[in-house]
Amino acid sequence: MRLFIIAIQFLTIIPFPLIRCEDRDLGRSLSFFPLAGLALGAFLAGLDYLLSGLLPRGVADLLLVTALAVVSGVLHLDGLADVCDGLAARGGKERFLEVMKDSRTGAAGAVGLILAILLKYHALISLPENIKWQALFCFPMLGRFAMVQMTVGSVNARSQGLGTSFIGGAGWRQLLIAALTALAGAVLLIGPGGLGLFIVSWLLTWTMKAWFHRRIGGVTGDVIGCAGELNEILCLLALLAFSGKEGFFSWLAGLACG
Repeated sequence: MRLFIIAIQFLTIIPFPLIRCEDRDLGRSLSFFPLAGLALGAFLAGLDYLLSGLLPRGVADLLLVTALAVVSGVLHLDGLADVCDGLAARGGKERFLEVMKDSRTGAAGAVGLILAILLKYHALISLPENIKWQALFCFPMLGRFAMVQMTVGSVNARSQGLGTSFIGGAGWRQLLIAALTALAGAVLLIGPGGLGLFIVSWLLTWTMKAWFHRRIGGVTGDVIGCAGELNEILCLLALLAFSGKEGFFSWLAGLACG
């Protein structure tokens, strides 16, 4: 329970009584990141239930996207913006890291933020009502699992920073527990096709992880946050694209199982 509370404290601005937290506890708390994502999903589903009877769906869904950003402290959106600025910068590894560390948001970062929020909003508002609540639980969960996958086994691209504490304390045990939690959650929420959705998310994160290790020699806290945001978007878009084609996810799941 203590590690779950640490995960919630890091991933949200929800106030909890202060508890003892050592550096390695941050890494060990990664086991509970998908569970924390499900808790965020429950928050969104409850808020959607309250708003749906009061406001038009378009307004309510925009408030859901806003609420998730606010309760997450816009931490991961900030990571997305910093990575976009780094990608737009010319130069090698050191230049990339320098731009990401800059607290100012450049044009590329601003465009990245706008596009990310618009994609989330339009995907969410376009989802059929019969799978909306499943999506509200699923996309925060897979986004937080992507952060675990991006962290475990990675090299820290900087000698200091928040990513150091997570990478130093995280191991394959944390990844396995988080993966089983995310996979079970996806299958329970989506059905057999949840395995296919999990695989799609895994592949995106694995590709990002490999690319950043080649580009900057590892990952940073910004990169980890960016992976979470992109996986949230991917989850919503995938559910929207194949909401009427459940056979696609079932086929992908069957392909993975051999």
